[in-house]
Amino acid sequence: MAPESPYQTDLALALAIADQVDAVTMAGFRPTGVAYTAKEDNTPVTETDRGAEQLIRDIVKRERPEDAVVGEEFGTDGTSRRRWIIDPIDGTANFVRGVEVWASLIALVDGDSVVVGVVSAPALNSRWFAAQGAGAWKGVSQESARRISVSKVATLSDAFISYSSMREWESKGALDTILGLVRECGRERGFGDFLSYMLVAEGVVDIAPEPELALYDMAALVPIVEEAGGRFTALDGTPGPFGGNAVATNSLLHDAVMEKLQ
Repeated sequence: MAPESPYQTDLALALAIADQVDAVTMAGFRPTGVAYTAKEDNTPVTETDRGAEQLIRDIVKRERPEDAVVGEEFGTDGTSRRRWIIDPIDGTANFVRGVEVWASLIALVDGDSVVVGVVSAPALNSRWFAAQGAGAWKGVSQESARRISVSKVATLSDAFISYSSMREWESKGALDTILGLVRECGRERGFGDFLSYMLVAEGVVDIAPEPELALYDMAALVPIVEEAGGRFTALDGTPGPFGGNAVATNSLLHDAVMEKLQ
C-alpha cells in the first residue's frame, strides 16, 4: 500500500480486527434469518452484534489501552483524543432477514479527524479501507487490494444517486426535497447503509445522502470517501461524520447537491 500514512500501524490493527470480527459475524449469519430483539428505538439487535462489538473492544483495550472506544451497543469507554468508533454490524435489519448487505465498521478518530476507516462486508466478500494520506482501497487484504477513486461525473443530469429510506426523509419533512434531487439525476437506486458510500468511493455511484445517522454509522465511511477523492459532509455543510446526517459525493457535484438539499 502506498504512499505511507502516519496511521499505517493503526490501519493494520483495524484490518486485523476486521479479520477476527468477520469470523464472528459470519458464524452468526444465516440466509434463512437470525433471531433478534428490539432496542428502545425499535431497531433490531442480535447476540452477534454484541459479541462482535465486545471482541473489538477487547482487542483495542489490549493493543491500544490509552485509546477510547465508542460503539453502538455499549456506548463510550474512555476520554482520549484517539477514539475507536465501531458499528459491529451496520445493516442489522438486513442481517436478521438473511440479506447479505451488512458490514462491520471500524474507525479511528484522532482529535477532530477520522484518520482510519475499515468497512468489512464478509457476506459480500468485500472490504474497503483507508488511512489518512494513503488513498482508499478495496480488497480483503492490503496485499491484494486495488486503489479506488470517485467518478468524474460533473452534472446532475448524468449523475447516479443512491438514497436511503424515503420514510426517513419523510419523517424529517424533507420528502419533497430529496425527490426533487432524485428527479434532477440521471439514475437512482436505493442501495442503503454503508454500501451507497462505498459505491461513491469506487466511482460507481456519484451521490449518497442520508437524513439521520449516528457517529458510528458514518465514521468509518469518511476517510474512504475522502481518500478516494470525494467529499463527505452533513446536510448543513459540516465536514466529516459529526453533523448527524450525511451527504457524500464525488466532490464535483457536491455544491450542486447541497444547493438542492437546502
